Amino acid sequence: MTSQHKPYQNYQDALSQAQGELLEALWQPDDDCYPWNPADPEAQDYLADLEAGFSLDACQTEAEITSGSQTLFDRLHQCWRSIEFEDSSGSALKRSLAERFSGVPVSWLDAIATQAQQALSMDISLADQLVLCVKPLLPNWSEDDLFVFARPWAYAMRGDQDFGTVGSVAWSQLSPIEQVRLSLAIAHYTLSQLDQVSEDN
Repeated sequence: MTSQHKPYQNYQDALSQAQGELLEALWQPDDDCYPWNPADPEAQDYLADLEAGFSLDACQTEAEITSGSQTLFDRLHQCWRSIEFEDSSGSALKRSLAERFSGVPVSWLDAIATQAQQALSMDISLADQLVLCVKPLLPNWSEDDLFVFARPWAYAMRGDQDFGTVGSVAWSQLSPIEQVRLSLAIAHYTLSQLDQVSEDN
């Protein structure tokens, strides 16, 4: 019976010690602490020193600021469009994937669709986009290996690809290599669907 209370006793001791150290750290005076009241006249010197370190007057010309802000707004516009696009087409895409690749787990399809939407907004090659879509799902495969498997899809002509008897084969019955190939095929199909919808918009 005594041994059952010993871990609890050690826990209480550790908790008390941690609380004591926390209180000591909070009450310990520190000359460099941030002023709690920025309106306090004594805080003005501290805040002025901070602001002096962030002055942009000598760093950028007006043209550089204009160019940088335009780049920022363009990027924000792309992000906003991708969010709107995801809301409008996400459910239709997921339905299409579930119908076309019925033997693949839905969580796998959703993960590829999510990665594809991110990859499409990046200025990278199709091979890079394909690998980006499947890499989180295949952590045991190196990127070099995935690039080898992605080549047929990255350099294939546009149009409908042959996915074989994907719908009739259970995911668990596929070999690891077949799962990689199928994952890249799904990524290619997803990217082409997203690309087509974005062109229509």
